Amino acid sequence: MTLRRLPLLGLVLLLAACAGRQDAPPEPRDGPSDRSLTAADVVDAVPRPEPLARYGNHSPYVVFGKQYRVMASARGYRERGTASWYGSKFHGRRTSSGEPYDMHLATAAHKTLPLPTYAEVTNLDNGRKVIVKINDRGPFKDDRIIDLSYGAALRLDMIATGTARVEVRAIDTGPIPEAPVRLASAGEPGTWLQAGAYSRRDGARSLEQQLERAGLGPVSVEHSGGLYRVHMGPYASTTEAQRVIERTVELGFDRPHTIKR
Repeated sequence: MTLRRLPLLGLVLLLAACAGRQDAPPEPRDGPSDRSLTAADVVDAVPRPEPLARYGNHSPYVVFGKQYRVMASARGYRERGTASWYGSKFHGRRTSSGEPYDMHLATAAHKTLPLPTYAEVTNLDNGRKVIVKINDRGPFKDDRIIDLSYGAALRLDMIATGTARVEVRAIDTGPIPEAPVRLASAGEPGTWLQAGAYSRRDGARSLEQQLERAGLGPVSVEHSGGLYRVHMGPYASTTEAQRVIERTVELGFDRPHTIKR
């Protein structure tokens, strides 16, 4: 169809779109680093116990109309498939976990493993291995199971090919050591949390027992304003209280809030 046969409005929109494409800066292309980097310069990520990242673990999530569910644990995960890599286009941008992407480090993106997960990746075509920290989401192509940083791909000697057949094996880093929560001492002003309020004592008592069984004590029930209120603490500082709030939410309870007593 020629431009003369287009309706006037369609012609205006088409010309505007063409003008927009000409004025818009070109999308940067992905590629290797401009630094002189060798495989020997890229060190393995060091596996260590870490809490789940605050970002990137929401489940389920949807990308390109497809829903993905984040695995509850990486323990025992092992899979073979195709790996790809990403580099300069994303260097310095934030990953799904919130960490900045450094293409020179041994990191990776995965669709469903918890963030972070440490994993050993083996190139099945040449036997080369690298340990990566998975801190990003992707690659969102059905035929690929992991997207490696430029540095990790360099270690596996797959820069030129772009993809490689790999085995990904999650590394168990063990439980996260938890520092004891410091409570306020006698006479010391402390921070209190309220985990719930009930019109009947039975409901408050039930929540109190659940929190204690989960190791979230000390917990007490206070009766005021016609309600039975479930209180936690007192904690020596707002920082200690925040740690308890995050732990309470991780264990599946409603988020407590700070109160004055």
